[in-house]
Amino acid sequence: MRIILIIVGWLCVALGVIGIFLPLLPTTPFILLAAWLFARASPRFERWLYEHRVFGPPLHAWRDNRSIPRRAKVLAIGMMAVSFASLLLLIHPPLWVSLVVGGILSASAVFVATRNEGRIG
Repeated sequence: MRIILIIVGWLCVALGVIGIFLPLLPTTPFILLAAWLFARASPRFERWLYEHRVFGPPLHAWRDNRSIPRRAKVLAIGMMAVSFASLLLLIHPPLWVSLVVGGILSASAVFVATRNEGRIG
């Protein structure tokens, strides 16, 4: 089971890195999931992730204070809006798909917006 957790953890890190460059793929949930998986499977990989110069500070802010910096909130909610607008304008999904996706993105935006705004670093 440990090896499966490590493999899935690295898959999440890879998806998180891809999400930095692809606006429709979120980075944060994948990195948080990777940290959770590594905590259960590999202290070495968990330490690497928490000491990483890009991923480490936000992970510490989340773990220590359950906080999301304002800049990250604005970027996350903005990308949710861009993603939803892209869905509506480019794909023209059925109404029920629009409502489900809109509901999920709205709930996610409310969650992000209502988190503490602690500082990174």
